[in-house]
Amino acid sequence: MKMNWQGKKVLVTGAAGFIGSHLTERLVQFGANVTAFIRYNSRGSRGSLEMLPKELQSEIKIVMGDLKDPYAVKNAVKGQEIIFHLAALIGIPYSYVHPINYVQTNVLGTSYLLSACLDENIEKFINTSTSEVYGTAKYVPIDEGHPLQGQSPYSASKIAADKMAESFFCAFKLPVAIIRPFNTYGPRQPSRAVIPTIISQAMKNNKIKLGSLTPTRDLNYVGDTVSGFIRVAEVPESAGEVINIGSSKEISVGDLAKKIFMLLGKSPEIITEERRLRPEKSEVERLLANTDKAKKILNWSPEITLDEGLKRTIAWTVQNPDFHKVDAYHI
Repeated sequence: MKMNWQGKKVLVTGAAGFIGSHLTERLVQFGANVTAFIRYNSRGSRGSLEMLPKELQSEIKIVMGDLKDPYAVKNAVKGQEIIFHLAALIGIPYSYVHPINYVQTNVLGTSYLLSACLDENIEKFINTSTSEVYGTAKYVPIDEGHPLQGQSPYSASKIAADKMAESFFCAFKLPVAIIRPFNTYGPRQPSRAVIPTIISQAMKNNKIKLGSLTPTRDLNYVGDTVSGFIRVAEVPESAGEVINIGSSKEISVGDLAKKIFMLLGKSPEIITEERRLRPEKSEVERLLANTDKAKKILNWSPEITLDEGLKRTIAWTVQNPDFHKVDAYHI
């Protein structure tokens, strides 16, 4: 079944981010009454939402606050019907530097949000997980029953947040669903991610700096990931479930770089930079999604091939040449 989104009261936390901005855009196009919860900043920046068409931006209610403030979270949740929780600290290298901040934001922040929902008539709470919680694959393709491995402070904090969400379904019957996207890419993705790193460097330089080239990733275009979010919200049977969203295909970082070079018509030299390497036991060597559950419960499967998605991402990067800072390493 498909939900009538017209006038639906929806809160998107992390709406200023990469996936969050695309999800918010889709929801506004569907006619939803969207509130975007954004981390306060003194510049008044709305992040990636500022790149949406002006007519869509005007339809979004902006609420600035912090996940670590339960009062701000409770006010944001008040009167909402559906919660898409995407807000989190996400950079894996940064989690090596400030691990406690990840617990405070990702675990406590999620707990505050879940608690606030208990006082509201919430139809669905969609908690955003990550394929990083699986760690290096013990078997492939990775299904939702795969062991969880905290190979970085980031992944450990997301495991804890997922388990808090699960507990609120079991203990309080809050209609929680956990969506577990694999590696999403596309327009507006920040420079810290591998695909914009490769594209932006290759467009401007004859040499590009990367970390390890051997890990494989399951790459899903952002439009398909957003469709997965929508379906998780729409389908009643998703409540209490963890559902992978991915392409069910894998590619190594090295082969990904070669594919992007081919699409760009360039052949830069790849330099492995020491500071971009994860600690040995923290590197996730292989990710490949089993999406049978998404197909069965959500009737969802990706529509955009990797080649097509990369072409769209490259075209957007060409049109927005100043978006990525090529000369800096973003952790």
